[in-house]
Formats: sequence, structure tokens, C-alpha cells
Amino acid sequence: MESTTEKKAIIIYAESTPNPASIKFVANVSLNPAPAIVFTDAKVAKSCPLALELFNFPFVQSVFLASNFITVTKSEQVEWTEIMNPVRDFIKSYLESDKPIFSKETPPVVHLDGRANVNADANVKPFTELETKIAAVLEEYIKPAVEGDGGAISLKSFNEGVVTVIMQGSCSGCPSSTMTLKAGIEGLLKRLIPEVQTVIAEEA
Repeated sequence: MESTTEKKAIIIYAESTPNPASIKFVANVSLNPAPAIVFTDAKVAKSCPLALELFNFPFVQSVFLASNFITVTKSEQVEWTEIMNPVRDFIKSYLESDKPIFSKETPPVVHLDGRANVNADANVKPFTELETKIAAVLEEYIKPAVEGDGGAISLKSFNEGVVTVIMQGSCSGCPSSTMTLKAGIEGLLKRLIPEVQTVIAEEA
């Protein structure tokens, strides 16, 4: 009797995010084993055929690829009610076709998760001991909630009491991100790390 290997059925479902311009498309398969990557246009998406093809939709402004979800940010000219199903169907069809998510080209260096890729870029300085502590707090307490909303957060630097973080995915340009930053992230960091005075954000 011949053994057969059943192909796993691809399931894609859409979740709203705090950012009305962004939708999180969650897959039941792994999409990106590396730290999350944001693609802001087709030029920087050459190493990721999936993201590159998503930019063929004229309304797609950015594509954020994480472990098991893709956050797509659209332009203001269209509503999600018009385009959500076509985008979801495209992602499902792409994954079912077994096309590569990444090409053999090296994807862009991203410094997330405590600068895991710091050795890939000699111009990026390793974190100080205090920055490492701040990055660990973001990783343990903040990152899961942010990823749940279709985004990502990483530490850029700490200088004279000011923590600078990088917001990506649905968090980038989100109207409620400032409130989240001040009411949630800043408050937590101040409680756990007395040296922190304020938190500011930059978009990737």
C-alpha cells in the first residue's frame, strides 16, 4: 500500500487592526522565520516575491511580513469592504501554489528583537546594558500585544532618559499609536526601569 502525504490546506483569515488603513491577514502556516520585515514599496520587495506581487494591487502602500501573518496597509482611495476579499484570495492562492516567499537574494537587514542582526551591519552599534534591559521589557511585555494588532515594535536607542522605538506594520501611521505609546509603553517602562523618562516613536 503506497503512503500518500496530504498537502496541508491553506487557511487565511482577516483581522481588523487599530489602524483603519491596515488589515492583518493570518495564515495557518509559517511565512517568515526571520525577524519581521516591512516593505514600503516594490523596489525594496525584490527579495520577497509574495510582497512584490502584492504591490501589483495599486492601493497597497506597504506590506509587513511576520511569522504567521501579513499586514497590508492601503491607500485612502479605496475601502476595505471593496478589496479585502481579493487580497485574502490572492495570498491564499499564492501560498497554495508553493511559490517561494523569499528569493535567494538577501532580504534587507532589519534590526528587531534586540538587534539580532547587528553583526550584519558594522555601522550599527550593539546595545548598551541598559538598552538590552529595555529591549527585553519590550520583547516580553509589549511585543505580543503589538503583534496581536498586526504590527511590531523594536528599540532603536536610549539616550539621556529618552527611549526611541520603531513602529512597523499596522502601528505605523495608526491614529491610536500615540495613545498606546504614552499610556501603555511609556508607563510600563518607567515603572520597570527608573532611568526612562519618556518614549518617542519613529516609523520604519
